[in-house]
Amino acid sequence: MTGKETKPRADIYARITDRIVADLERGVRPWVKPWNAANTAGRITRPLRHNGMPYQGINVVLLWSEAVARGFTSPIWMTFKQSRELGGHIRKGESGTMVVYANKITKTETDEHGDEVERAVPFLRAYTVFCVDQIDDLPDHYYGRPEPTIAPAQRIAHVDAFFANTGATIRHGGDKAYFAPSLDLIQMPLFESFQDAESYAATLAHECVHWTAPAHRANRDLSRYAKDRSERAREELVAELGACFLSADLGIVPELEPRADHASYLASWLEVLSNDKRFILSAAAHAQRAVTYLHDLQPKPAEIDQAA
Repeated sequence: MTGKETKPRADIYARITDRIVADLERGVRPWVKPWNAANTAGRITRPLRHNGMPYQGINVVLLWSEAVARGFTSPIWMTFKQSRELGGHIRKGESGTMVVYANKITKTETDEHGDEVERAVPFLRAYTVFCVDQIDDLPDHYYGRPEPTIAPAQRIAHVDAFFANTGATIRHGGDKAYFAPSLDLIQMPLFESFQDAESYAATLAHECVHWTAPAHRANRDLSRYAKDRSERAREELVAELGACFLSADLGIVPELEPRADHASYLASWLEVLSNDKRFILSAAAHAQRAVTYLHDLQPKPAEIDQAA
């Protein structure tokens, strides 16, 4: 691959990392959505495309960060072309937000033995989207706040069922939450020790992301977690991102107050980000795979009907 091909992609990695670093240097975790009164009046959600499909991975972080910085309350984003096709007009002077599309293409090459081999080559492409808050004249339903998909009284029961369906072994006791790889179990403090049910659920979401690490699940290497501060910081960022993605999917409020060890992780994340411009994208991709794995463990609608 030529320098001309790699430079634009490297620039995208740098732009994303620089944005995240700027937030972290201000003590802001951009993946923690601002659960203010305006947002919680409707359904808590990931950022959504114009067709209602949720964004994934690093794009969730980028769009949540932009919404925080610019005070957007709508979760829906679209390109200039999509806006125009829907009859919308982006207001004069509005600037868009970068999101990325990542994929792989297969190339056939000749190896040192003269044999043809296929090689997967990753690529990253940036494009620009606008929040519905920046667009006039869209169909009315784009401006209405989505109705809650689950009534508040049912919400925690739904969350409890989600975690039970994972099959993870969850034990309670003590004053620390952690995943023990050698025993393959999650240890949680007693439910009563948490401020509320949603704080308990957000913490359990974090530990369930750790639980996905073994090779027979989402396959992340934790062998150096206890010995290497940098590796520990990487895995903790995966778990924190994954917990926020999962919290949005389940309609629960993530932990707003930093953990006791937040300051040390913050310093470690900044150090790793300064040395590896691809770290944040890799962490977000691992977090997305972990959350997808947990969703895939849930019973399908047909299985629920048969059980009923």
